[in-house]
Amino acid sequence: MSLNANLDELDKKILNALMVNARVPYAELAKKFNVSAGTIHVRVEKMKTTGVILGTKVEVCPKKLGYDVCCFIGINLKSAKDYPSALVQLKALDEVVEAYYTTGNYNIFVKLMTRSIDELQKVLIDKIQQIEEVQSTETLISLQNPISRGVHP
Repeated sequence: MSLNANLDELDKKILNALMVNARVPYAELAKKFNVSAGTIHVRVEKMKTTGVILGTKVEVCPKKLGYDVCCFIGINLKSAKDYPSALVQLKALDEVVEAYYTTGNYNIFVKLMTRSIDELQKVLIDKIQQIEEVQSTETLISLQNPISRGVHP
């Protein structure tokens, strides 16, 4: 199986439309793109089967749920071999919403969401820095998120 999906222009149009509104009826897409609803269904199923479409999800506003602090933490591990164990422990923290294994200054780069700076401090001191494999951390607090988008097909 090829790593890159072979999408034609119709597939890309369908994908772009679904990325804007995943709940748009297939009949509406069919009318917009001048094809049958069955064609839309077949194309979407093909993109699901090939792993282009991974699923649909509800996007929530963290601020409306009381999460006022978004930050990124660069984590240096004591040794590269500590990555699997450290990752298991980071996954167990509800505050960690994303994690990346990286090159450069940090072994792991995580995105955290907390309700306050006080809560962030507690997570850092009582949770992340208590992970045995963690040698050091650097925290960057996000002031804004002016760009947030997916990739274009």
